[in-house]
Amino acid sequence: MGTTEWIVVVLVVGGRLFLPLLIPYFPVPALLSCLILDSIDQSIFQQFPSIPLDGYQSYDKALDVYYLSVAYLSTLRNWTNQTAFRMSQFLYYYRMMGVVLFELTQSRAVLFIFPNTFEYFFLFVEFVRWGWDTNRMGKWTVILSAAAIWVFIKLPQEWWIHIAKLDMTDFIKESLFGVSATARWSTAVGNRPWVLAAAIALFAVVGLVAYLLIRFKAPAFDHGPRIAANALPSELRGADPYRKVRAETGIWGWQLREKVALTAIISVIFGLMLTGGDASPLRIAVGAAIFTVVNAGVSHAMAVRGRSWRLLAGELVAMLFVNLLILLVLEALDRFLGMREARVPFAMTLFFAYLLTLIVVLYDRFRTVYKARRLHRRDEEAAAGEVSGPAGRGSDGGATAAPA
Repeated sequence: MGTTEWIVVVLVVGGRLFLPLLIPYFPVPALLSCLILDSIDQSIFQQFPSIPLDGYQSYDKALDVYYLSVAYLSTLRNWTNQTAFRMSQFLYYYRMMGVVLFELTQSRAVLFIFPNTFEYFFLFVEFVRWGWDTNRMGKWTVILSAAAIWVFIKLPQEWWIHIAKLDMTDFIKESLFGVSATARWSTAVGNRPWVLAAAIALFAVVGLVAYLLIRFKAPAFDHGPRIAANALPSELRGADPYRKVRAETGIWGWQLREKVALTAIISVIFGLMLTGGDASPLRIAVGAAIFTVVNAGVSHAMAVRGRSWRLLAGELVAMLFVNLLILLVLEALDRFLGMREARVPFAMTLFFAYLLTLIVVLYDRFRTVYKARRLHRRDEEAAAGEVSGPAGRGSDGGATAAPA
């Protein structure tokens, strides 16, 4: 590849790595940007024949996993509707299972069976949050919405991409604009400009219908449009609540088990992608688990000693150095024990250090928000029970005693 091709690759891949970092704070604009870049990056690469596309499918799925993981972690911080959160959790891990199986089998049918319903369900909930309190969504609203997205949106889309093996860009150019798939968009639009005009008119009609439905049929808005994520309440701001939660939570528990599963899944997917499928999934998963446990011990020791981070960026940079050191030590130990002969390229080690640092730090930070929010809600319920008298205390006692 020449200089131009390298610049294109760096810009596209850099965009796919950077844009997901905005999802926790600007959920809908950031995720839509990720979706748009995801849908056009292959077309961009195809404009430069010297850019190899042999491993595009694995690269694409790996970076899908990257932004979907950040989106899932953001629900720990931002979502207060427990039913919606649990549904998103299921949809996320269900898709991750499918991606792992795809990397192991290279069968596209797997991705049809394990559709990526999570991202559209995430967008649905976030669109609701723009105008309404998401806690107004009941259990059946959540379940039926997820089912509708799964059946009527994602299954047809996954069939189109992975079973029929059709490309939407090629279809639009060839079937609608009447040009070859390799033609430039300017050529396509110039050939049939009325197609673009019809598409704009269709979007305008759909937008108008959606506006009228929301305006006259939907419940009244609870607040004005909210593009940014909801600000955390005052009782969850500052470092003290999180330092206290981290210090009191301990190392061993559900939080560590989920974090081990999360890092193992992501590491296996990226490990198989970066090595072309030659790496051992079991060894990658075990290595990720060991790394996560060591990292948890270091983080817990720092929390117990009062170490806290006011800014996410500061924590990411500091923990990147710590985690890079952990990975280098584990790699050296691996070679010392004779389990690995060749040295892992430093660039790959650095990339995994960044990837695991981002996932672990966001998980720790946002899971702590989730835990602190639940503890605060439990304290409020306990206080309300005391105010309501003996009857209130009796009715709330079991609920407030339940583990958070």
